[in-house]
Amino acid sequence: MGIIKEFKSFAMRGNVVDMATGIIIGASFGRIVTSLVNDVLMPPLGLALGRVDFKQLKIVIQKAQEAVMDGTTVVKPAIDQVTLNYGMFIQTIIDFVIVAFCIFLIIKAMNRMMTSKEAAPTTPPPPSEEVTLLRDIRDALKK
Repeated sequence: MGIIKEFKSFAMRGNVVDMATGIIIGASFGRIVTSLVNDVLMPPLGLALGRVDFKQLKIVIQKAQEAVMDGTTVVKPAIDQVTLNYGMFIQTIIDFVIVAFCIFLIIKAMNRMMTSKEAAPTTPPPPSEEVTLLRDIRDALKK
């Protein structure tokens, strides 16, 4: 029973819950950015570059071959096509750059908010009613 309580204490600490929340939001943010790149940015970019679909850019290393059959016997098995998909790599790099830039902007905005909070002058709260009464008593006794 001790290990279960220890695990529950670990899992419910603020840092772990915050980290899990960040991971979930980050994954969703990644999907949004991927959609932005795939569905909004890449089509016009591909069109501007002469109707290029980056996902289709590849170098064929080995062409596919169909199986050679003699009746029901396989004489030569089929060979799959082997390719270097550099278009997908380019798209992934663009995804990364956009995600990194968005995170940079978010962190920059958060840092600006944190420094503005620290720089803001804080006025002390007004004294409580009891403190004011005690000051009045003190001042009356001095007279």
